[in-house]
Amino acid sequence: MQIPFEPIVLGYHINIHLVLEYLAFFIAFRYYVYLRKRSKDAISGGNRLSIILGAAIGALVGSRLVGLLENPFVEWTQANLINLLNTKTIMGGLFGGLLGVEFAKKRIGETKSSGDLFVFPIILGIFIGRIGCFLLGIKEFTYGKVTASIFGMDLGDGALRHPTALYELVFLVLLFFILKYLQKKITLKNGELFIIFMLSYFAFRFCIEFIKPNVFYVLGLSSIQILCVICWLYYYKFIAKLINSWRAR
Repeated sequence: MQIPFEPIVLGYHINIHLVLEYLAFFIAFRYYVYLRKRSKDAISGGNRLSIILGAAIGALVGSRLVGLLENPFVEWTQANLINLLNTKTIMGGLFGGLLGVEFAKKRIGETKSSGDLFVFPIILGIFIGRIGCFLLGIKEFTYGKVTASIFGMDLGDGALRHPTALYELVFLVLLFFILKYLQKKITLKNGELFIIFMLSYFAFRFCIEFIKPNVFYVLGLSSIQILCVICWLYYYKFIAKLINSWRAR
């Protein structure tokens, strides 16, 4: 199979990433519905629907905004503007969705944590989407820098590059099973599983950005890395709690 993988069906080029992206949304949502039926959700159906709507709107805005900030000084031509409007990033989607949920909960007066039920569907959705990113190679801005390591792959431009999408797939599998283990073996407060997921995923993305060919930096950090720092600051109380508990041992 050649990368970029662009199959032709009935004479039409198929955007495999777009297909897998929609598939990711569908399967992740069905997985969420399955988990909710098997769990005792403390949040009512109406409030949960409002929370999902808040998450969707926040994710839509956040994914586009952070995608734009990855290259804010691009020339403002009509073609580039269309590309920018179509640019999105899961990092902005996650953090934007988080803010959207918090806004929705304040509007409806919901005080219970709502994120734990989303953790595993989100991981599954990202996993499926990243397969599409890998299959598009250099046509999707998730590839890595040129490398001489044994992990280098030709992603469509003849150069051996870090297959960062594959690295992420491996990480997501490990994270899925580690969080499943924590969920079964450790008594976590409501909402803490989601926080651990966010901190873990954002830490991984912070590190992987060093081997991606970013073009825009502030204080030596890419836009994604700055967002990671903002996420850590957002959860600083939980991080401080973990540090204090480790010190007390």
